[in-house]
Amino acid sequence: MEKLKNKLVPLLMGFFFLGNLVFGQEAEIANEYLKNGEYEKAKSIYQKLAKNKEQAKGIHKKYLNCLEKLNQKEEAEKFLKKQIKNNENNAVYLVELARMLEAKGETKEALELYEKALDKTAKTGEQIEELARDFDENEQFEWGIKTLKIGRINAKDETKYASEIAKLYRKLGQIEPMIEEYLNLGKDYENRMAVKALIQDTFKDEKDINALEKVLYEKVQKYPNESYYNEMLIWHLVQLKEFGRAFVQCKALDKRYKYEGSRVLELGFMAKQNKDYKAAGTIFEYLVKEYPKSQNYPMFRTMLISAKEEVIKSTFPIIASDIRILIKEYQKMFDELGKNQKTLEALRNTANLYAFYLNEKDTATSVLNLAIELSGQDREFKDKCKLDLGDIYLLKNEPWEATLLYAQVEKSEKDSPMGNEAKLRNARLRYFEGNFELAKDILDVLKIITTREIANDALDLGLLIQDNIGLDTSEQAMKEYAAIELLLFQNRTEEAIKNLETMTRKYPSHPLADEVLWLKAKTELKQNKIESAIQSLESIIKDHGYDVLADDARYLLASITEEKLNDKAKAMKLYQEILIKYPGSVYGSEARKRYRILRGDTIN
Repeated sequence: MEKLKNKLVPLLMGFFFLGNLVFGQEAEIANEYLKNGEYEKAKSIYQKLAKNKEQAKGIHKKYLNCLEKLNQKEEAEKFLKKQIKNNENNAVYLVELARMLEAKGETKEALELYEKALDKTAKTGEQIEELARDFDENEQFEWGIKTLKIGRINAKDETKYASEIAKLYRKLGQIEPMIEEYLNLGKDYENRMAVKALIQDTFKDEKDINALEKVLYEKVQKYPNESYYNEMLIWHLVQLKEFGRAFVQCKALDKRYKYEGSRVLELGFMAKQNKDYKAAGTIFEYLVKEYPKSQNYPMFRTMLISAKEEVIKSTFPIIASDIRILIKEYQKMFDELGKNQKTLEALRNTANLYAFYLNEKDTATSVLNLAIELSGQDREFKDKCKLDLGDIYLLKNEPWEATLLYAQVEKSEKDSPMGNEAKLRNARLRYFEGNFELAKDILDVLKIITTREIANDALDLGLLIQDNIGLDTSEQAMKEYAAIELLLFQNRTEEAIKNLETMTRKYPSHPLADEVLWLKAKTELKQNKIESAIQSLESIIKDHGYDVLADDARYLLASITEEKLNDKAKAMKLYQEILIKYPGSVYGSEARKRYRILRGDTIN
């Protein structure tokens, strides 16, 4: 008997394999008939295959599709009822029959079947994903959500299927429940990076961003002791570059969890890096007041004055008395903390104020030399000061001395970001001199080997040279333009403006024409010649609307309209035009932020 059994098992397995093979081949033939519109031929094969309960599971959707094409609804209903009888726990069959009844107008009966399908799924814990996918494919998103939530209950995991449920809410246009699901998923710290990525990919238009913000603020208010929501709100505001509003939340976390200013400091650096100097000043002022005994206190003080410095330097016209007030603040800091290793950066900042804003180059040189002397063995700091001294020699129109200092730093800081910065300054010097080929050779190397910021500067200057000397073999226009940039670097502004005006008349059709207008507009703005700056920007928009500076010009015009002319409606229109006409613009985030503030819908 045992021998017979041993012989029968492989034989039966062979028959089973052969049966599956035949079924697969016949199903493929039927599928091909269905695909080619030969529905009767397909039906005859499906009908045969459907007699086997197990095989029916593999072809039932295609079979139903075939019967639908033939408009044989009664047969389809009969087939489904038979499958339900043979597979009492299969919820998908119930749902498909419910759809048929619903299509016939038998809504009550259909609803009962839907509920019965969910009830079976809840009891067995099976077919959750299959049923949800079926609902999704048939655009029955609410039923899909109900199904997945049953799976969540069965799994006793409130984050289960959060991503899938969120997508279904998205398809329903129900943004706030979708956000709830994403936030729910992010409660597990391991999922948080994935959630942030999902939010960045999903929330792109104004309506969705506002909805996300609304939900986050509600969560923070409802659950003040759960840091998760506060942290997500801070992250979201940072993505929008809303550093001032992010600080309000960060400060609350700092006080509640006694972070000793570490998180606030990080935010302050981000604000300064993103040139939101007003927010940076507020942040560092908080750190100075709250943590006077911190070992980082000298840095807090330096960063606070530096942020104020940047506000003054970016508010035109720059007033010499404001610069002297900054120097007094630095001096007060030196009186309190001394001139030492902890205040070296403050000394550098002071020297640069003397050199570039008060034209007191000898005083600046003395301060830098003192800083170098106090720095001891800090080679990196000394090299920073050497770069500053090189710039001061360039201010004094002594390019040979400048290039020697840049070369020293290149050698000392070889293959480091500062060494590359020295290379960049040497390339800029060659550019000022009109030696474009040598400048471009240096810039081409920097585009590849250095940090993003230096690479971007190298790319910008390299493109400026490349785009404007190819068609002009004499390079005369480019040499005149570079010479003007040197004048501006040396604060010889009136002389530079006259030369720019000459260039606009002399080269109206040259590829440099928009660059000349752009440089002229920025310089006029620094002189507080608002009307002239506006005319230059409008000329760029009108005559060079498809060139690379078009969005720059529109954004600067919008800023002037808002801040100098106080024309809210026109500024809003200009910011909106940036979002519509230049969707990939680097000004998109800031334009959106300013537009929202002017519209009055900023959430505090």
